[in-house]
Amino acid sequence: MELDISSAAFWLAVGQIILIDIVLSGDNAVVIALACRNLSPAQRRQGILWGVAGAVSLRVVLTVFAALVMNLPWLKFAGGLLLLWIAIKLMLPEDEEGHDIEPSAHLWGAVKTIVVADFVMSLDNVIAVAGAAHGSLLLLLFGLAVSIPLIVWSSQLILHGMERFPSIVLFGAGLLGYVAGQMIFSDPGVTGLLPPLPAWSAKAAGAAGALLVVAVGRWLEQRILARQDVTIV
Repeated sequence: MELDISSAAFWLAVGQIILIDIVLSGDNAVVIALACRNLSPAQRRQGILWGVAGAVSLRVVLTVFAALVMNLPWLKFAGGLLLLWIAIKLMLPEDEEGHDIEPSAHLWGAVKTIVVADFVMSLDNVIAVAGAAHGSLLLLLFGLAVSIPLIVWSSQLILHGMERFPSIVLFGAGLLGYVAGQMIFSDPGVTGLLPPLPAWSAKAAGAAGALLVVAVGRWLEQRILARQDVTIV
C-alpha cells in the first residue's frame, strides 16, 4: 500500500526508518572503516565512496527481493559464517609482501571487502526497513536514501578514531562477531533444530561470536607477527 505523505502514519514510518538506519548502519560503517584503515589518506575517501556506491546498489536489489528471502532457511546461517571470516580477516596485520602491491590493488581490495560485508550485513536492515515501510515504495526508497549519508558520515568518524585509538579495530571486529553470532542463531533453519530458549539466548549467541572473533583473530595475529619478528605490546 502507499501511505499519504500528509498523514501521521507516513511520518511515523519515516521516523521508524531513520531510527532503524541509525541503529543498523553503524555495523556497516565499522566494516568500511576497518576495510579502509590501511589505505593512504588520499585513497580513503575513494574507498569509502566507491564502497558505499557498490553497497547501496546491492541494497536496492536486496530491498526488491526482501519479501522472497525473508523466510528462507540457512540464509542467515551462511551469511553469519561469512561475516565471522570477514571480521577475523580484518583483525590481521598486512603481510610484508603487501608493500609491493600497487595502491589501486589496495583500494579495490578494500572496496570489495566493503561490498561483500555490506551484502552480508544488510539483510536485517533491508527487512526491517521493508517492514516499517508497510509496502510503500516511496518509504522504501527513502530508507535507502537515508542510509547513504549515515554510513558515509559515521565511517569517516570511525576512521579518524582509529588513527588515535588503534584498539577500536579490536572493538569493531568484536562488534562484527556479535552481529554474526546473532545472525547464525536467528536463522530459521537453526531455530527449527533447537528447543525453546530464553529471550537472552540471542544476546548470548552474539557475545559468543564476538569472543570467537577476538580470540581467533588475536591468535592468528600473534602467529603472523611472530613470523615477522614483531613483538606485540
